[in-house]
Amino acid sequence: MKEIVIISGKGGTGKTSITAALATLAAPRCVLADCDVDAADLHLIVSPTVLQEQDFIGGRQARIQPLKCRGCGRCFSLCRFEAIEPVEYKKIFRVKETFCEGCRVCVEFCPAAAIDFVDAVNGRWFLSQTRFGPMAHAQLGIAQENSGKLVTLIRKEARQLAEERHLDWILSDGSPGIGCPVIASLTGADLALIVTEPTQSGCHDLMRVLDLTHHFKIPTAVCINKADINPQAASQIRDLAKKKSLSKPIEIPYDPSITAAQIQAQSIIEYQNNSPAVQAISRLWELIQKSLAKESVY
Repeated sequence: MKEIVIISGKGGTGKTSITAALATLAAPRCVLADCDVDAADLHLIVSPTVLQEQDFIGGRQARIQPLKCRGCGRCFSLCRFEAIEPVEYKKIFRVKETFCEGCRVCVEFCPAAAIDFVDAVNGRWFLSQTRFGPMAHAQLGIAQENSGKLVTLIRKEARQLAEERHLDWILSDGSPGIGCPVIASLTGADLALIVTEPTQSGCHDLMRVLDLTHHFKIPTAVCINKADINPQAASQIRDLAKKKSLSKPIEIPYDPSITAAQIQAQSIIEYQNNSPAVQAISRLWELIQKSLAKESVY
């Protein structure tokens, strides 16, 4: 079993579209994991049928019992996160759930013992079936945190699905950037595929992600999406990959069929089976398999 995490330095590079295309080529021997829990969108292409769903308990938070609250304001004065507010007409206080960091200070110092410390439901996670194989995915709640913890849960469930069904590949659609959910997506993966685009911001953010994968010693490959829209920037990315001792990036030409495929909730492989973009993605998949078979390390 090999786990490939598809990430990008910035949003909008085509990461999810390429993940869906690779899933088409890997089917039915793959498990999908949408680890971009803050803005999950892989489901828009793969149309999962949800089989199981559960609440995601990411932490705990304070909750004031109105009948016990004396309105002394002790919690209000102690809270450093401005998560306590007065209910003027009742002369008591309440917790603003999206502000509470779960530090427990108000719970410990309330003289009336009127504050409970309860589980916080930060989102939902799902196990589903798609036309490419099983899928683990999630949706983080509005203004909720602990996305890294949720990503770890999704990866664990995806690996369990792969083990139970004896499948060969885990394809994880990671988050853009270099933050906590990206780190949670990468650790222990067999390969990080970085999807970039030939723009100034694309080059800049690629360097940051390469530093991250190098730090965690994750084998890395680079893919330049829409490579032909800016040949000069694409050349800079090739030079950067060479400097980092990486394989020559696969270059996918701009193809409006990718957008058309998304509108039809299809991958580009399903929608258009012989375009230059499809040929490039197919070649990318072949190189990924060969690279992992050799266990090359960045």
